[in-house]
Amino acid sequence: MSAYRRGQGLIGAAAAVLALLAASPGVSGQIAVQNQGFVPFSDAPIYYRGAVDDPVARLQEQLDRHERTLDWEPGHGYLRSVLQALSVPISSQTLVFSKTSFQYRKITPQTPRALYFNDDVYVGQVHDGKVLEFISFDANQGAIFYILDERRADQPQFQRAELDCTTCHVAPTTRNVPGVLIRSISTTATGTQAPHTPSFITGHESPLSERWGGWYVTGSAGDQPHMGVAALAAIDPSAYLSPTSDIVAHLVLAHQTQMHNLITLTNYQARLAEFDGDSPERYEKPAEDLVRYLLFADEAPLEGPVKGTSGFDREFSARGPRDAKGRSLRDFDLRTRVFRYPCSYLIYSADFDALPAPAKAFVYRRLLDVLAGRDRSGAFDKLTAEDRRAVLEILLDTKPGLPDEWNVYRSTSKKKTKGGRT
Repeated sequence: MSAYRRGQGLIGAAAAVLALLAASPGVSGQIAVQNQGFVPFSDAPIYYRGAVDDPVARLQEQLDRHERTLDWEPGHGYLRSVLQALSVPISSQTLVFSKTSFQYRKITPQTPRALYFNDDVYVGQVHDGKVLEFISFDANQGAIFYILDERRADQPQFQRAELDCTTCHVAPTTRNVPGVLIRSISTTATGTQAPHTPSFITGHESPLSERWGGWYVTGSAGDQPHMGVAALAAIDPSAYLSPTSDIVAHLVLAHQTQMHNLITLTNYQARLAEFDGDSPERYEKPAEDLVRYLLFADEAPLEGPVKGTSGFDREFSARGPRDAKGRSLRDFDLRTRVFRYPCSYLIYSADFDALPAPAKAFVYRRLLDVLAGRDRSGAFDKLTAEDRRAVLEILLDTKPGLPDEWNVYRSTSKKKTKGGRT
């Protein structure tokens, strides 16, 4: 089997916007079909098509008020300027050559799509494409889909493009809420999926042997094989902002996409339960799944050391917060697991903080049960006593808005420590 047939593909962090209409050459205007057709969760209590407050929407407001401008450059269009405006690091670049974008005709192993991300925004650019693709997370609504015309304009406009994005991005692969996903496939030499081959949805529980088909991957995976392609020799480096497709960025992306989806699912189910008068069981199941994923209970092991190539690991870790001992949930391990401390950094996100009160109380209660050692069940048996204690101490030091029971536990623990009974 050729290297390309063993590569990987993405469907997730750039919108699969099938209903986009290209404007006539040389004419600016609306590109995305809007306000037509069925979009899930448009009605009460979610109102998905309503007003949003996400990073891309906030950037557009700044553009409208002339508080910020976007710079256009030959070859890259608005990409570099947009990444800077959204605080998305270039080092996060990953390159995917499977044909899993609505601009699939321009995606080949020689001209892969570039994907960039931070904690709440995903940006995709297709080489010589017509639009930049965005998924930007609203704290209450989850994934919001946008495009930006790549042609130079006096007033660049981000346009919501949810209509057919939701065909792929509200599905079992996104836990049936507006979300993101990464797909790993075996490809032909042109980037299409090879006939009669499986496709894998990637999260942090996925074994590396099933990851990154249709993707380029630079860096070392240690002793573990994967489906990604390492060689970038066929690519014109001047067509991209970086000559890398960093393996550490790939690992973080795999964790983050499904973490986002679980937060959104728990949010939606809590709101729907209240609206429909359902019992708490409606949101407690996804909330329990959220706790397990948050604590990396089912993480696939690494056989490292894993080493990146872009400096993404340093940039990512530097965005802390850190506790009094200098520890951060963004610190990497990259030997036997991705992170040194097994609790997702997205616990600091606006998405997590926006969970409806009953669901958030459930999550916090279960987290304390596990981290304090009151729940040592098989679901969490990978967590050592040292892991639990470190994560608990980091959260107590760095996470604002912890419930009263956490502060009571902190006070009780301090008294026990002073009394020599720990």
